[in-house]
Amino acid sequence: MTDNELGLFLRFRREATTPESVGLPTGARRRTPGLRRAEVATLAGVSVEYLTRLEQGRDRNPSAQVLGALADALGFTADERVHLRFLGKASSGVICPNGAAPAMSVRPTVRALLDRLEPGPAVVLNRLGYVLATTSGYERLARPVGLLDGEWPNIIRFTFADARARTAYPDWNRVAAEHVAQLRSEMRRGDPHARELADDLTVIAGTPFTTLLDGPAGPASRTGVERLLHPQEGELRLAYETLDLPDADEQRLVVHLPADDPTAAALDRLTGRRPGALRAVPNPAARSA
Repeated sequence: MTDNELGLFLRFRREATTPESVGLPTGARRRTPGLRRAEVATLAGVSVEYLTRLEQGRDRNPSAQVLGALADALGFTADERVHLRFLGKASSGVICPNGAAPAMSVRPTVRALLDRLEPGPAVVLNRLGYVLATTSGYERLARPVGLLDGEWPNIIRFTFADARARTAYPDWNRVAAEHVAQLRSEMRRGDPHARELADDLTVIAGTPFTTLLDGPAGPASRTGVERLLHPQEGELRLAYETLDLPDADEQRLVVHLPADDPTAAALDRLTGRRPGALRAVPNPAARSA
């Protein structure tokens, strides 16, 4: 096994990428069908010398921004972006950040609180957007759209790294901006785990994430109306309230309620309630159309 897997992977993908696939002219004097280093460097906004050092293994600590730019330039698939991020961490010797890790479990009293909210849709998130616990009502909303897939589902990662999120959230741009605002608030406090997640998404999601991360800062929304396109029930309008739980783990409880009568009826069907059991919230503080 080579000790320069990152460099070899970048070189292999460069040589396997045709000029026409990235919008460049083919030309008649190419010795190989792939891209030249100068072409990739231009597309990614880095110097040829730096790209050469990366491919040759003479630089083993590229930033997430550089890896994301190279992934954009070479048209990486989602799986290739994840692999590139892993190789970048392994190459630099940084797999896990220092600092207190966010909690990945909830207290028994919080679990009991969720039980009291059944079968209404409610979820407990940690400070990085990992889903820690849900009601069965939330499961029936979120699992069909893919949000709860995997061992440790993360609502921020789903929004940016899962193609299904664009369908699930008709107002994807607003939802994405609010998740970035939440993540950026943790980064401003010096949370290394938040920085690590941002670096992951810089590589894995690329420009859709970095454009928001580098844009004007705004506050994370605590309440509002979110539109969700459910595979069985169609478009739902969900009023939500975010409640901070009083502990050092910085967990938050997000409770969803129907914002209109059709959504109330759909939630009744999903949760097995009798028709009319759940009423729409009157005049919710909505920001979406």
